[in-house]
Amino acid sequence: MRNVRYKIFSLYLILLFSLMLAIAPMRAIAGDLESPAAPTDPNSAMYPLEDVYNRLNDNTTATKRSGAFTEPSAGPASTGHTLDQVYELALPTKVEKTGQTKCYNESGIVISCDESGHGQDGDLQKGVAWPSLRFTDNGDGDGDGTVTDNLTGLIWLKNANYKNTDGEFGTATWANALSFCNDLAHGMCGLTDGSSAGDWRLPNVKELQSLIDFAYSRPALSNAAGTARWVEGGDAFSDVQLNNYWSSTASATNTSNAWYVNLYYGNVGYYNKTSNYYVWPVRGGQ
Repeated sequence: MRNVRYKIFSLYLILLFSLMLAIAPMRAIAGDLESPAAPTDPNSAMYPLEDVYNRLNDNTTATKRSGAFTEPSAGPASTGHTLDQVYELALPTKVEKTGQTKCYNESGIVISCDESGHGQDGDLQKGVAWPSLRFTDNGDGDGDGTVTDNLTGLIWLKNANYKNTDGEFGTATWANALSFCNDLAHGMCGLTDGSSAGDWRLPNVKELQSLIDFAYSRPALSNAAGTARWVEGGDAFSDVQLNNYWSSTASATNTSNAWYVNLYYGNVGYYNKTSNYYVWPVRGGQ
């Protein structure tokens, strides 16, 4: 009996020693990892939930705690937003704001949004907020070049009416508009952006419509800052036409037609592909 107990005890010691040998390398490896900053260190500061919500909701930046953490004298107050609300804003499939900020009555007269009974676009202003600088001139062309939409990340040809598409007015049939955009590359249209043929394309109808600012008309396009209507000579784009621009999207109702976006009003429609409309090349995107 004593021999049995001795053997069991010996086996226990062997297992314990083996376990210690197995754990030792793991502890050594863990000790090689860079440990996080102490809770009182400024580098450990995090953005509070409210800052995360505001950044997702209206693109306003926030500042982390700059000093060392100090124990609060009272419990935290409510942020006003739940984690579920943050998740809702963080969904990847978001639609941008239209740009409209006013409310109107049935006669088209501007009224207070409080008078409208609420629910108008200008009242709710739902959607992804525009960045404080909507369009950036990239300065990569000889007089023209490219412009980045900081909301969508799309890169557009700065000249919205390049005169060498299919005719003297920069217009083209749908097929020729597709070809012109597909062939566009560094060295053409004054571009010095390093692009190659195939990088550029005719935008689809939703990409083209993403440029529209429904706060304005003639054209329905904002200035570079996103704070006023576009004007020639003072904003990122040049030679914007108050007319129809082709998209690459064919009409499912009648496939001999394709969708266009009108920069005068911002409306969308479709027409025969043999028509001559303006061409506005784009590159980038998903």
